[in-house]
Amino acid sequence: MRFEVWAPEQAVRLRIGGTDRDMRGGDDGWWRLDVPEAGPGTDYAYVLPGHDAARPDPRSPWQPAGVHGPSRVYDHAAFDWTDSGWTGRQLPGSVLYELHVGTFTPQGTFDAAVARLDHLVDLGVDLVQLLPVNAFNGAHGWGYDGACWFAPHEAYGGPDGLKRFVDACHARGLGVVLDVVYNHFGPSGAYAPAFAPYLAASGSNPWGAAVNLDGARSDEVRRFIIDSALAWLRDYHADGLRLDAVHALVDRGAVHLLEELAAEVESLSAHLRRPLTLIAESDLNDPRLITARQAGGYGLHAQWDDDVHHALHALLTGERQGYYADFGSLDCLQTVLEQAFFHAGTWSSFRGRRHGRPVDRRTMPGHRFVAYLQNHDQVGNRATGDRLAAILSPGLLKVGATLLLTGPFTPMLFMGEEWAAGTPWQFFTSHPEPDLADAVRRGRRREFAAHGWAEADVPDPQDPGTFARSTLDWSEPDKPVHAELLDLYRRLIALRRARAELTDPDLSKVRVWHGPHTVVMRRGGCVVAANLADAPQTVDLRAAAGTVLLATSPGVHVRDHLVELPAESAAVLEYRPV
Repeated sequence: MRFEVWAPEQAVRLRIGGTDRDMRGGDDGWWRLDVPEAGPGTDYAYVLPGHDAARPDPRSPWQPAGVHGPSRVYDHAAFDWTDSGWTGRQLPGSVLYELHVGTFTPQGTFDAAVARLDHLVDLGVDLVQLLPVNAFNGAHGWGYDGACWFAPHEAYGGPDGLKRFVDACHARGLGVVLDVVYNHFGPSGAYAPAFAPYLAASGSNPWGAAVNLDGARSDEVRRFIIDSALAWLRDYHADGLRLDAVHALVDRGAVHLLEELAAEVESLSAHLRRPLTLIAESDLNDPRLITARQAGGYGLHAQWDDDVHHALHALLTGERQGYYADFGSLDCLQTVLEQAFFHAGTWSSFRGRRHGRPVDRRTMPGHRFVAYLQNHDQVGNRATGDRLAAILSPGLLKVGATLLLTGPFTPMLFMGEEWAAGTPWQFFTSHPEPDLADAVRRGRRREFAAHGWAEADVPDPQDPGTFARSTLDWSEPDKPVHAELLDLYRRLIALRRARAELTDPDLSKVRVWHGPHTVVMRRGGCVVAANLADAPQTVDLRAAAGTVLLATSPGVHVRDHLVELPAESAAVLEYRPV
C-alpha cells in the first residue's frame, strides 16, 4: 500500500496505527511511503510541520468520521457492480431530474433514494442529477461547500452507498449526473490548502478564495480537479457532471481548465464506450462554452440557461424584482424560445452593462441548453424557499410545464415539481462550529433585510426545522390536485418521446408568435398554444390544425386555423401548413 500526498516545500509525516512515520519527498513535491501491512479499511492522516493534529488526505476516498476525521483506505475494485451491460444515456433527447439526496426522502440517504427510483421511471425521466454528494462539514446541507473532492458524504451512505445508488439507477435505465464544485473550497474541513498552493495568490468569489488555476504550481491543482472529475465518472460509474458556476474559475492560461477537462473526459468516454456528459452552470451567456473544441470552443456538452427560466418565471408570476427586471414580456419569451439567450450582447439593467453573446441558431443545437421552471438555486435562494406551486394557480403551473417540456431545449425538473410539492425547499446548514453557524445565519438574514424582509420571516439555516420542512412529502402524489399535475407531467414527457419534432435540436426551425395574452410555438408537425389569461382566448395558429395531442384542461376547440383555449390552459396539436 503506497501513500502519496502533494506538499511542496514542507515535510510530511504519515500517521497510521497510532504512530507517525516519515515520508520520502521527491523533486516533484510529492511525499510517498509504502506501508505493506496497510490495506482497505486502514485509517490514516498526515502531519505537517509545526502541527500536532493530523489532517485528512486531500485526495481522501472515504471520510467515515466526517471531514475533520482521518481518511480511510478504500478499494474501488471490491464493489460488486451489476451494470456491465450499461451503455449510458446521451443528453440529446433526454429529460433531467434534479434531486437533493438529503431531502428527497425522510431518511436522506442513497439507499432510501433507491426506493423511490421507480417513481422517476414511471415519470419518464432519463437522467437523475444529484446535488453535490462529496463530503462536507456537518450532517446536512446543500453540499456546495464541499471539503473533500474525492469522498462521498458519509451521512448519505459513503462510497458504497453512492455506488449502490448508481447501480440501481442503471438497472432501471436511468443515467446519473453528479453536481461538482471546483470554484472554491468549503469554509470548514477543507485541508488541501494547508498542504499546497491550491488557492490563488489573490482574488475571491462570493463563496470563498479563488482556486489557483494559472499561478505558480497550478499544474498540480489542475490535475487535482481533473482527477476528481474523472474519478466520479470512472470509479462511481456516473454518466455526467454538472460543473458549478464555471464563470468563477479564473484561468488565464492558453488552454482553459474546462477545455482540458473536456478533452480528458472525451478520452475516458472512448475507453468506457459510453457517453459522458459535461454540463456547465455559467452566468456568462457565452456559447463558446458549448462550442466544439475543433471550432475554438471549450467542448462542453451543455450549459444551464437561466434566461429561459427568468422569461418563464417572470411571465407566469409577474415578479420583476432583481434580475427579473428585464424579463416577463411575451416578446422576451419569444426571444428565448427561438434564440436560447435573451441577453445576447444586449443591455442588462440588473448588471448595468451589455451582457452575453448571440447563439448561432443554424449551428448550435437546442439540446445544449438545459432549461427549467425551477431548480435548487431558483427555489432555495428565495427568502422562504417557496416553490412555484405556492405562487401560481394550477392552470398556470400546467401552462409552464407544457412550454418547458415541448420547448427546443433539454428540460430539467426539480424534485417534487412534477406533483406541485407543497413543501418548500429552503437554505439549510448544520455547521457544528458556533462562530461559522452564526456567520451563516447573520449573512442570510442580512442579504434579505436589504430587500425588505423582516429577520423573523427568514428561516434560520441552522434550525433543524428548516431542513425538515424542505423534505419531500411522499403522501402528496396520491392526493387529487397533486395527482392531476403528476399525470400531466407524465403525458408531456411521453408525448415528447413519441413525437420527433419535440426533440428536434434545430433551433432554426422553431417559430414563435404571440397575442396580448397568448403564445404559439411551432415545432415541425406540432404546434403548442398557450393562454395565460384568466378568461378564454381564441388563438390564431396561422395554418390548419388537426388532432389535439394533449390539452391541460377540457374545452379546447379547433376551427380551421383557430383554437379556442380555456382560461390558463395550453394544448399541443398536430400542425398542417397550407
